[in-house]
Amino acid sequence: MSEALEFALTLYPSPILRRTATPVTDFDAGLERTVAAMLELMFTSKGVGLAAPQVGLDRRILVYNPEGDPEQPEANRILINPVIVSRDGDKSLYEEGCLSFPGIYAEIERPDRCTVEAYDIKGNRFEQEFSGFESRVVQHEYDHLEGILLVDRMSPADKLKNRAALAELVERYKSTRS
Repeated sequence: MSEALEFALTLYPSPILRRTATPVTDFDAGLERTVAAMLELMFTSKGVGLAAPQVGLDRRILVYNPEGDPEQPEANRILINPVIVSRDGDKSLYEEGCLSFPGIYAEIERPDRCTVEAYDIKGNRFEQEFSGFESRVVQHEYDHLEGILLVDRMSPADKLKNRAALAELVERYKSTRS
């Protein structure tokens, strides 16, 4: 009987959120347990996507469910070692939140489509085009694998609007380190 994994969210400004994540090399039961635990935490946290650095793991794993609904497991998506090979389409603004920035939202501009090369949980390579909301989720979570955060994509106005909440996250992080 393998033991279940439990993760906690890693919050801004933890340094792991700034690292470029390393590729997954083992497509095994450990990876399956990691993905299952990430999906569980994503749903528990009321998110639609989660990247491994957000649970303190230096791995190129992202999971999402565009419905955000644990009762729709057929909508779960898992991308291992993803690479965005193209971004195209009109750019649109949409309010994004992030589980590593609780309670903080910002209007983020992104292209409406992206094409990704990735591996599934068994190690099978595939390429897929995403559009609309699903493309936005993939791009947001992919940013986490590259060490790019919501605050990096915010407009100056959104940074100003969220200044107190961002400072509170920094203070909370510092207090756990002293």
